[in-house]
Amino acid sequence: MTLGALIVRNLRRHPLRVVLTALGIATVILAFNLIVTTVRAWYAGVEASVPNRLITRHAASLSIHLPLAYRDRIAALDGVTGVTYANWFGGVYRDAKGFFPQFAVEPASFLDLHTELSVPADERQAFLSDRRGCLIGRRLAALYGWKVGDVIALKGTLYPGDWEFVVRGIYRGADAATDETWMLLRWDYMNERRQQIDPDRAGTVGWYVVRIADPSLAGRVSRSVDAEFSNSTSETRTETEQAFQAGFVAMSGAIISALKLLAIILNGVTLLVLANTLVMAVRERTKELAVLRTLGFRPSHLAGLVTGEALLIAGIGSALGIAITIPASHFYGVLVAAKLGNFFQHLTLYPSTLLLSASITLCIAVCAAVFPILALMRDKIAEDLHNAG
Repeated sequence: MTLGALIVRNLRRHPLRVVLTALGIATVILAFNLIVTTVRAWYAGVEASVPNRLITRHAASLSIHLPLAYRDRIAALDGVTGVTYANWFGGVYRDAKGFFPQFAVEPASFLDLHTELSVPADERQAFLSDRRGCLIGRRLAALYGWKVGDVIALKGTLYPGDWEFVVRGIYRGADAATDETWMLLRWDYMNERRQQIDPDRAGTVGWYVVRIADPSLAGRVSRSVDAEFSNSTSETRTETEQAFQAGFVAMSGAIISALKLLAIILNGVTLLVLANTLVMAVRERTKELAVLRTLGFRPSHLAGLVTGEALLIAGIGSALGIAITIPASHFYGVLVAAKLGNFFQHLTLYPSTLLLSASITLCIAVCAAVFPILALMRDKIAEDLHNAG
């Protein structure tokens, strides 16, 4: 009988125990995959960042605006190939729950710099021609059932009053990482109204998006931009788009750390469950293993036997967990989209996540096998035969 056949036969002695252990591992695999998927969704904006784009904002706070006059001075700097600007609008649709990202932008330059936003030519032209027009993402349109030509009524929070915008186009992302929940409205229309309700902030922008000729110039261009406005009343802070996005993620650092800690705890649970199963299995077969040793089986053979059982159980649990995760992640994504769709628009289960969970589980299986193997190596053959009766 081969070692593999012996491993399978040993596991068939207590099928209920093996099934329960595999189910426990599968449950941990499911939870781990959903946690990792959630964490990756949190970092989706960082991963989707374009390397040749910089963000210039006020050095003190993002809530403090910058003069519109900075645009031409930034555009004149060496290494800069394009500049656009945007403002956070902050309106709500129907009630406070109707929140989604809204940006007031200079339409032509913003779309020119954000090539990952795909808009049909006719819809793009309609947006450029209508001061009250707006572009919305495909997911946002699907969430509220909006289509081209619909009027979206928002209640302003930063800029009080009732605002109406006409949907002139629906953009699609170039890939799954592109955020499709934005609403883009025109900065000139917002600024016109702002002159009446908030004249102190008229003619200012929230931040600039700077396109550079080569990503390797990011550090030099960032320093040049900030040096251009040093010692002014509105000093700037320029960083890569990736660093800018990472700053927002860092604000939720406690939540992300808690999720990562939970993932570690789940792996610890897998180790304990699997180690306990193996210790019980070895203890029940003390006499048999002692007999095998008297027949000439080396310690490496017995170690391979125990490790093989651990890997087989972990493999069954991993396969079952992955099989459950695939449909479960779909329902999880639907649930999250319904409740938090404007925060987690990229809740996607990646194959690399499944591979990671399976790899960690198999590594844990090897670690779990160490405990019974060490106990087995310490035992003496004569004592095992005597104690087994």
